Amino acid sequence: MALHHASSGEIIDVAPLGPSHRETISTTLIRVDSLEVFRLVLPAGARIPDHKEPRTCQLRGKSTVHCLEGTLEIELNGRRHRMQAGNLIYLASGETHAMQAVTDATVLVTLLTP
Repeated sequence: MALHHASSGEIIDVAPLGPSHRETISTTLIRVDSLEVFRLVLPAGARIPDHKEPRTCQLRGKSTVHCLEGTLEIELNGRRHRMQAGNLIYLASGETHAMQAVTDATVLVTLLTP
């Protein structure tokens, strides 16, 4: 069964998940030619290890991470940034980064492909 991705003009609810956080899975919301948007649901303590979207990769490029709820830490170029609901960070392509949920957290990741 194919996953549903929003089409042009479709409204997507990205409100905080609250009590349903633990039952919700991460999902891609939009995937079109040069844009991918997904909601990443992280339980407290979950870690996404160091990785980067290489400049030469055709599937990845510049990105933003928008914390919708909870608290997480992003490691970027050897520095830690603590993010809380409402915070947004820009990541250039080719930068090594990692993230860890301090509390249950939900983030909206937007990837702009080259």
